[in-house]
Amino acid sequence: MNNNDILIRLRYTFDIKGADMLHIFELGGLTLTLDDLSEILKKQAPDTERDQALSRDHLERFLNGLIISQRGVKRDKTGKAVPATFDMTSDALINNVTIKKLKIAMTYTTDHLQDFLAQAGKTVSTSELSAILRNKTHRNYKVAGDQILRNLLKGMALEYRK
Repeated sequence: MNNNDILIRLRYTFDIKGADMLHIFELGGLTLTLDDLSEILKKQAPDTERDQALSRDHLERFLNGLIISQRGVKRDKTGKAVPATFDMTSDALINNVTIKKLKIAMTYTTDHLQDFLAQAGKTVSTSELSAILRNKTHRNYKVAGDQILRNLLKGMALEYRK
């Protein structure tokens, strides 16, 4: 699954307009033009590199901006803004980090995620989903495959775009 495909599916699911997409990217620390955005949102050929149109960093900046747009800036006990984390250090982590950040941004519970997956026809146990959401250094961590993320995004689209 290409990085821009994830972005395209999120845009469709939440019906995000172009100006709002640019604002979300800005909240994540990346300034784009409408031309840049239209290039990113073009469908890639299946045999191209995963990050040809949208890098891991830019995808994560969008997800961080989505969290800020939905929940506000995270603050510590003293009231200072806490900088966003950048956890997509390799291609293997993209799906897991995307699921985690969507869960945070939209305040989903594990039950919500399971419902979205069920709507797409995929059954995932609570323990398997918990393993996907764990820290990558945890001994029970499990890498989420493209099929899990694809079905989650499909289930979300079915829920929001009936």
